[in-house]
Amino acid sequence: MGKRVAVVVGGSVAGLACAHAVAGAGWDVVVLEKAAAPAAGGGTGAGLGLDAQSMETLARWIPGWGLDAATLPLAVDLNRATDSVTKAGRTLARDDGFNFRAAHWGDLHRRLHEALPPAATVLWGHQLLSFEAPGDAGGVVATARVLWTGETVDVPGDLLVAADGSTSSIRRRLLPDLKLRYSGYCAWRGVFDFTGKESSDTMVGIRRAYPELGNCLYFDLAYKTHAVLYELPRSRLNWLWYINGPEPELTGSSVTMEATGAMVARMRDEAERVWCPELARLVRETAASFVNVIYDADPLPPRLSWAGGRAVVLVGDAAHPTTPHGLRSTNMSVADARALGRCLARWGSEPTPARALAEYEAARLPVVAAQVLHARRLGRIKQGLPVDGEAEGFDVRTATAEAALELRQRTMPFFGGVPTADDGSL
Repeated sequence: MGKRVAVVVGGSVAGLACAHAVAGAGWDVVVLEKAAAPAAGGGTGAGLGLDAQSMETLARWIPGWGLDAATLPLAVDLNRATDSVTKAGRTLARDDGFNFRAAHWGDLHRRLHEALPPAATVLWGHQLLSFEAPGDAGGVVATARVLWTGETVDVPGDLLVAADGSTSSIRRRLLPDLKLRYSGYCAWRGVFDFTGKESSDTMVGIRRAYPELGNCLYFDLAYKTHAVLYELPRSRLNWLWYINGPEPELTGSSVTMEATGAMVARMRDEAERVWCPELARLVRETAASFVNVIYDADPLPPRLSWAGGRAVVLVGDAAHPTTPHGLRSTNMSVADARALGRCLARWGSEPTPARALAEYEAARLPVVAAQVLHARRLGRIKQGLPVDGEAEGFDVRTATAEAALELRQRTMPFFGGVPTADDGSL
């Protein structure tokens, strides 16, 4: 049997993680990515939080990961209430054993790409058009358009890995009835670069109001809204602000919405009304803030599968779109990749990857189903939206210390780690 080839669709973090894991299982990997080239530097995207298990996995793939300055600690998970009238704050729930790390998406993506093994190749500027996976004959053929020439090319393989994000075209073909569900709110996001500005009034104020930045994941809750703030490596602050509202109209396949100048101006004025002056000033002085429309999808019903026959499988947000409130998206993608690689290695002597894909699904489906639903619930609580059939949502103005305990990240199922093939639990 010759060396097998996996075609990975999508060259974001999930796709590159799969390239590492599947190449580690002894496969050749071809990644199809529609972007024309890797993002330059670390300026693309925003911040993300990595759990201890993801950090350990990434350290296997990226030399020096976790030992250098690419991440900062998030040892503390802190939820605070803000009174929008008086601007006074109080602690709702604090967890000093959070043990996550903060990274910038662009930094992680660049490092994953630079560390790819020789068996993995990325074809930049290749947009998937279609794929064929004849069940009996085995294998798969992906058809892509080369964006700078317009030509169409066929890329054959033994397995197609769909890592093409929450709006996955492959998922829509395999699971046409599995629809994205609008959460009821959007998120304004921004990264504030304070290089050379540490002594500015803005940074002095923000460090006074948020004294544990660089070690803490802050959640500020006001009435029916909440914001997130934490520090990233290389003099950057990452913030998000979730605002309830009707579902906006999106064009194309992205869940990121371009913000007009008028939208930004209204958002900044509203931040001054809702948040403490220090956070409002940070928001106002952040260049290029943008809007994510927040979606997830219901867990897969038992009769359905992530694997299309014997040669196609979904991973990451393509498999299980999630809201961001449990910091799960990247962590689930890394765990998916690791599990897929281990399962392919375990069943490498089989004529097709069918048994490996079945084991991968059996291991990951129950975990991600529980985590997606919990992230959904946590988001609704923090946004003051009703949960569990209640008429009214969580009211931060009157919340008790006992009720606030469910705001903590450690309420997430499998918070301490998910089953892996390494410990014999797959």
